Amino acid sequence: MSGHDRHHLPLCLCDFIRLLWSMVLPCVYLSLVLTLLLFLLVMGVRMWLQRSRKARLAQDSSPTVAFFHPYCNAGGGGERVLWCALRALQNRYPNISFVVYTGDQGVTGEQILEGARQRFNIRLPRPVTFIFLKNRLLVESSTYPHFTLLGQSMGSMFLGWEALTSFVPDLYVDSMGYAFTLPIFRYLGGCRVGSYVHYPTVSTDMLSVVRERNPTFNNADYISTNPVLSTVKVIYYCAFALIYGLAGSCSDVVMVNSTWTLGHILALWRAPSRTSVVYPPCEVRSFLDMPLEDEVEGEGFGDSKCHSIVSVGQFRPEKDHRLQIRAFRKLLERKGAGPGGRESLRLVLIGGCRNQEDEDRVLMLRELCQELGVTDRVEFKLNVSFEELKRELVDATIGLHTMWNEHFGIGVVECMAAGTVILAHKSGGPKLDIVVPYEGGQTGFLADSEDSYATAMETILTLSSSARLEIRRNARRSVERFSNQEFDASFLSSMEPLIGTLQR
Repeated sequence: MSGHDRHHLPLCLCDFIRLLWSMVLPCVYLSLVLTLLLFLLVMGVRMWLQRSRKARLAQDSSPTVAFFHPYCNAGGGGERVLWCALRALQNRYPNISFVVYTGDQGVTGEQILEGARQRFNIRLPRPVTFIFLKNRLLVESSTYPHFTLLGQSMGSMFLGWEALTSFVPDLYVDSMGYAFTLPIFRYLGGCRVGSYVHYPTVSTDMLSVVRERNPTFNNADYISTNPVLSTVKVIYYCAFALIYGLAGSCSDVVMVNSTWTLGHILALWRAPSRTSVVYPPCEVRSFLDMPLEDEVEGEGFGDSKCHSIVSVGQFRPEKDHRLQIRAFRKLLERKGAGPGGRESLRLVLIGGCRNQEDEDRVLMLRELCQELGVTDRVEFKLNVSFEELKRELVDATIGLHTMWNEHFGIGVVECMAAGTVILAHKSGGPKLDIVVPYEGGQTGFLADSEDSYATAMETILTLSSSARLEIRRNARRSVERFSNQEFDASFLSSMEPLIGTLQR
């Protein structure tokens, strides 16, 4: 390098620094202008939406509470919470109107309510208004093969915007876990907002799965086996958790469905004074009113009685029906042929299908049954009525649940109330809230692997009828705390501060 080049190098660097410094002030001004424009835009949108609400109130002075539940016609536990919450509020507040934002297409409001009656035995005392959203595809996981959490969350903001512009309520309740809609309704719609959280969108457990590079339904093998991709995904989850916490903290009232969910939401949303546990409503009374029949003494693993093992849960990947089928196959192998053997057992998978993706999953599960040679011992019952569900549970010996870190587990409670001996996953709500000792007595069994499930089922079937009966009685007594009446009282108590602002 020549002396001339060496002489000009520092000068070029100094010129570059001067150039950057000269741009600082213009950038600050530009940032302030853009911030001001954004603020004016937000305030303009808010004023426009407020005018819409005031025009509605001028025609009908009764305040309106709106629930955001894009899948309200599905048959899961979240939908039971929705309908029981609406029933409780309508009974308590006759002068308030209610709206449900749903993405269900091809059905009428009357059909949705009839579905709630058939599946959950729930009738609303008054009609509700349904706002049918056209862009539910934006929150479908299949729409985002990569960065699914971020895609669905961004999609929920657009779907929330469609809901808000279709109808501006006075009080907004997210009853399905779309936390990113909360700031939309609070800051743009000027609404008071509440939320009922079934399951945190991201959790420390999910982070640990990625950190430990464990393959699961939401952590593909090609990511879990690659340290670089795993590191990137951990960073992505941490950043998402921060934004998720900020969105959730917008809620004026936060209700969570279990001790497990409470721990995660407190860590992420950091609003302990506004957060409480409201156990979801379970239709225990319909089961508890039925007599608990004693088994014939002497029945056990070797008897010829047909034992039904029933699973209740939507056909979603996290429910892990594959584990149920594999564990059941292992149990059949241990039983062998002959009286009281393979032919004395059947596995019944009961659940709802929300969409084509769920139906395809059922087809794959049927193929797995055929592959494992258990097709003749496994039954699939989709979208059954409440009466059929009762019949299956009352006749069952074992209630089966295999979801890891189930947030609560309404199906687990229903199985216990029906008199089955429950076998649930050793994690989440079942472990912390439901399958726990009652007055010192055992209420069920827990497992966490294919072998432990098969062993637990074998143990249950080899118990004497009197031992099984004692467990069933303990379980039945313990589930009273999850009744509809308990939910109504807790839910109304949590919502009272928000409803009170509407009646002033």
